[in-house]
Amino acid sequence: MDSRYDVELVSVSKRYGTTLAVDAISLRIPRGTYCCLLGPSGCGKTTTLRMIAGHEPASEGDILIHGANVSDLPPIKRGTAMMFQSYALFPHMSCLDNVAFSLKMRGVAKPERHARARDYLALVHMTDYAGRLPAQLSGGQQQRIALARALINRPRVLLLDEPLSALDPFLRIKVREELKRLQRELGITFIHVTHSQDEAMALADLMVVMQDGHIRQAAHPREVFERPVSPFIARFIGSHNVLNIARGPVAVRADRCRLGPAGDGPHVNGQVIAVEYQGAMVRVALKTDSGDEVSALVPDQVFYREPTEPGAPATLIWAEQDTHALIDA
Repeated sequence: MDSRYDVELVSVSKRYGTTLAVDAISLRIPRGTYCCLLGPSGCGKTTTLRMIAGHEPASEGDILIHGANVSDLPPIKRGTAMMFQSYALFPHMSCLDNVAFSLKMRGVAKPERHARARDYLALVHMTDYAGRLPAQLSGGQQQRIALARALINRPRVLLLDEPLSALDPFLRIKVREELKRLQRELGITFIHVTHSQDEAMALADLMVVMQDGHIRQAAHPREVFERPVSPFIARFIGSHNVLNIARGPVAVRADRCRLGPAGDGPHVNGQVIAVEYQGAMVRVALKTDSGDEVSALVPDQVFYREPTEPGAPATLIWAEQDTHALIDA
């Protein structure tokens, strides 16, 4: 047992019949960490979250929370709380009663549970909505009520299953700022499942990238972005070109590439297939002479000094020091 970690997974697997959904993964999540499980659909991230919560039994391996093996314990005895993607608020109850519901089930007297519920409504900036029904709230407001309801039991670990996926892009940014604020103020570990690279980059202290039931890389987001270990991660994280050269596959960030005449340095020739204006940057996508698709993120002022368009020939160039060798997997 190691007190430095809130959650430890030790060779954890999950089988559904003959299907291996999670394959002997091991992970240590330090105390007070915002951890994001990230990957494409079907990679095993939600199954992993549900095994930590106790909603799915692990087929093999051990799950430790605060150093105690909880593999055989029911969810209520694990010291975790889970916030579901659908929020699952009771439609006939006020926000105050929704937040206080679990305390009611534990026999806490009404004045005490309502007082505690008001404290958590204040924590998520929803005090003025205590008497409203869920149907009278926006999606973002419902999300905050669900969050307060999960936190009122003072969990050691909060588990979040794609909590922002139903929100519009602007609100998603505001709510993720609130999630990060709460995690820092409360000092507890959040484990957050998402398929959004931007979301994980913005929130995580520890980003865990999964593929086909395996953990492919677990590190700080900057480490994953700057030094992806494989072509899969380089492509999945985005904004990277994966290039096959004589010594093996390498990644180079699209914002470190530019268009220009071929010189003595590394370059590929091709044809422009797409131009996307993205505000401060313009993304120019090329199909190389060898059939690969690559792109450059060019500052808008630079691009419009010498604009190009689909169908035009172009050369993608970069500096040798900006390439990063990948594991060929």
